[in-house]
Amino acid sequence: MAKVLVLLKVLPEDINIDLEELKEKIRKALPEGYEIKGYDIEPIAFGLKALRLYIFMPEETEGGTEPLENTVMNVEGVSQVEVEAVHRIT
Repeated sequence: MAKVLVLLKVLPEDINIDLEELKEKIRKALPEGYEIKGYDIEPIAFGLKALRLYIFMPEETEGGTEPLENTVMNVEGVSQVEVEAVHRIT
């Protein structure tokens, strides 16, 4: 069964939010079958940094990446979520 790799850009609510801690909160909030495979921290501007998450999710998820985006948006400390790329992994 194939999986989908989603590159998700997550902006925190505040520049003082610990991105490592935010990543762990997101990891704990992910449903079964979803897994963070890696991450980067990208400087944006004026001290703001984005968390770029590489997340594996099941291919046959109804609604595409929308359930993932909604889950991450509901994590405390998250301001915005943007899907940057989606790749099918066989």
